[in-house]
Amino acid sequence: MNGETLETALIDYLGVRRALGFKLVRDELLLNQFIAFFQQSRVDRITSELAKAWINAPADASPSWLTMRLSVVRSFTTWLQASHPSTEVPPLGWLPHPRRTTPYLYSDDDIDALLVVARHARWPLSAATYEALIGLLAVTGLRVGEAIRLDRSDVSFGDGLLTIRESKFGKSRQVPIHPTTVAALRRYLRRRSALSPAPDEPGFFVHPAGNRITYESVQAMFLTFTRRAGLTPRSEHCRPTLHGLRHTFAVNTLVRWYRGGEDVQAKLPLLSTWLGHADPKWTYWYLSASPELLLLASGRLETAERRRS
Repeated sequence: MNGETLETALIDYLGVRRALGFKLVRDELLLNQFIAFFQQSRVDRITSELAKAWINAPADASPSWLTMRLSVVRSFTTWLQASHPSTEVPPLGWLPHPRRTTPYLYSDDDIDALLVVARHARWPLSAATYEALIGLLAVTGLRVGEAIRLDRSDVSFGDGLLTIRESKFGKSRQVPIHPTTVAALRRYLRRRSALSPAPDEPGFFVHPAGNRITYESVQAMFLTFTRRAGLTPRSEHCRPTLHGLRHTFAVNTLVRWYRGGEDVQAKLPLLSTWLGHADPKWTYWYLSASPELLLLASGRLETAERRRS
C-alpha cells in the first residue's frame, strides 16, 4: 500500500460518510495528516504501532484530544480493512478514558444575572445582541452554532418558528418558540435596525460593526459575563459555559415531565428531535446530569418495580 492508494481510499471513505450526512471537516484534516505521517514512515501498511505513534505525536495534548484522534483513525482503518485486510485497527483501551465534563446547570437567578450584565455591555448593539442571544439559548436549548447561523429569514414571527438549517449531521429542523420569545426577538430586531450600520446583513445576531457574530467573540463575551455575574466554577470539571445553557434546558424539561407524571421514556424522542440529536441515546445522557433528575428517575423506577411485584 502506498500513499496514493491511501489518498484515494480517503476520498472514497469521506464520500460515503458525507452521503450519510456527516460533515467530517476535522476528520479530513486529521486523516490527511495521518496519511502524510504514513508516507514519511516508509512502511507498506498501517499497523497499530504506526497509528499509536501518530496519535501520540502532539506534545502536551489533552487526553480528550488524543482520544478523538484515536477515534478518527479507528473509524478510517476499520473501513479500510475491508479492502486491505493487512490494515490493523488500533485497539480501544490503551488510552485512559477521558473524564466527561460535568455540566454546569444554571438556576433561574443565574440566567437573570447573565441577562442583566449582558444588558449593560459597553456597546448598545452588543448589549441588545447578547441579551437576546443568551435568552434564546436558555429557552430553546439550541446549540450555540445554530443560533449564530440564524438568518433573519429563518425566524418566522407569524408562525412562531425558528428554522435551523444544516446543523449537526447535515440535518435541518424547525423549533417552535413561545409568544414571549417571539416578542423578545421582535424587540431585538427593532433595536438592531436602529443601531446597526449594516441593516441589510442577513445574519440575525450581529456585532456593533453590523456583521454576523462569531463563535470566538461569543465565547469571549460569555466568559466576561459569567465573571461579572459572579458565576464561578463549582469544581475543576464543572465550569460555567455556553453549552451549559443547553444542558440546563434539557434537564429542566425532563424534571418538569417527571414532576408532571409524564411518561418520560415515551416522550424522550420528542426532546431528541427538539435538540437535534441524531439518536435518542445522546439525550439519555441528560438523565445523569442532575441529582434531582436522578432522584426523580429512580423514584419512578422504584414505583414501577413495586407495581410489577
